[in-house]
Amino acid sequence: MSWRPQYRSSKFRNVYGKAASREHCFDGVPITKNVHDNHFCAVNARFLAIVTESAGGGSFLVIPLEQTGRIEPNYPKVCGHQGNVLDIKWNPFIENIIASCSEDTSVRIWEIPEGGLKRNMTEAVLELYGHSRRVGIVEWHPTTNNILLSAGYDYKVLIWNLDIGEPVKMIDCHTDVILCMSFNTDGSLLATTCKDKKLRVVEPRSGRVLQEANCKNHRVNRVVFLGSTKRLLTTGVSRWNTRQIALWDQEDLSMPLIEEEIDGLSGLLFPFYDADTHMLYLAGKGDGNIRYYEIGSEKPYLSYLMEFRSPAPQKGLGVMPKHGLDVSACEVFRFYKLITLKGLIEPISMIVPRRSETYQEDIYPMTPGTEPALTPDEWLSGVNRDPILMSLKEGYKRNSKIVFKAPVREKKSVVVNGIDLLENVPPRTENELLRMFFRQQDEIRRLKDELSQKDIQIRQLHLELKNFRNIPKNN
Repeated sequence: MSWRPQYRSSKFRNVYGKAASREHCFDGVPITKNVHDNHFCAVNARFLAIVTESAGGGSFLVIPLEQTGRIEPNYPKVCGHQGNVLDIKWNPFIENIIASCSEDTSVRIWEIPEGGLKRNMTEAVLELYGHSRRVGIVEWHPTTNNILLSAGYDYKVLIWNLDIGEPVKMIDCHTDVILCMSFNTDGSLLATTCKDKKLRVVEPRSGRVLQEANCKNHRVNRVVFLGSTKRLLTTGVSRWNTRQIALWDQEDLSMPLIEEEIDGLSGLLFPFYDADTHMLYLAGKGDGNIRYYEIGSEKPYLSYLMEFRSPAPQKGLGVMPKHGLDVSACEVFRFYKLITLKGLIEPISMIVPRRSETYQEDIYPMTPGTEPALTPDEWLSGVNRDPILMSLKEGYKRNSKIVFKAPVREKKSVVVNGIDLLENVPPRTENELLRMFFRQQDEIRRLKDELSQKDIQIRQLHLELKNFRNIPKNN
């Protein structure tokens, strides 16, 4: 029997990546040099936000999408944090509201004026304090307005109700730093990866761990829910220190469905999943390429499609929501690539090649829109609801009617589950203890130097006084 290649029919097998021309990029951006494993970039249909390098606190730029080209060095910034900004995310339902978290232990909500910033913004509409250490991740709920999650280096995940400006739930099941969080489609489940090498599926409202995987052979870094397929995909490192991905059944994390090695590079792999096209994109930190696959419901589950290649390494990637894509060009995904060496933000469009210029309904199914399906009180009471879908056929022209109203607060203590979060500080980690030790050693050396200088000055004064007394007095 002769061997025959197996061809698989797919409408996305010829998808290709197209980088924007230089005049459609954002140039001259002082991208942050922070080594934290985040994207440092967030984008929606109106604005692009990038964390920047700055002295004396943390800041980020907010640029209207149509304002491409060179960005002036004195361009206005959002600069209210006292520490480095570690993550930023746009509200999925109110396009001028963005959340940021920082090393100063705070989470802040900012309202960007129409048309972008005209001057530096230092006052947030809402400041959220509940973590005792720096906050590394923020994540908006996918179907409920004004529900925000934050994960800090105190190993806690706080669920904030922005209607009242307070944390309403605390997830306290992690024993080390939380690396990644991902919601499922209706926001009823939360998947987390942690530095303790465990993958967890958590019921966020109760904080109960439904499933847990101890990933010793596959050290997980990032996790993403694969739409409504009841599957998870993780990226991590194998026991041989090669980068790999693993597919899991969310109801049974005892063993992964498949594990696949990618390459032997060391950069973190960021996964992006498009539930409308069932396509998975893998982009490595420090790589120049973006691989993409198609996810199937049957074995082998994962089918390699192609790879977008570029010589410029990426620090992070922002992803445009579906309603911001150019449907007339058959664009199904768009990245905003951060190129630190050039200070450049480069849009990369993933395009399905079609000859017809009419609307391609088969590649643009109904997709989650900009209307929330639930209020915070409904979700917190236990209600689950799928996102409200919209069609991209007429293009995205509607403005959201929802307005963010910041609550007035004077409360100084933050009590969740009977615990005052600002008083109940967890034990310090080994790294923090070492930093404190070296800081105190430096302080001791400085004080010794000051004392020795004072001692020399006192001796000089004694000598001068002795010489003065030995001078003969004139009659």
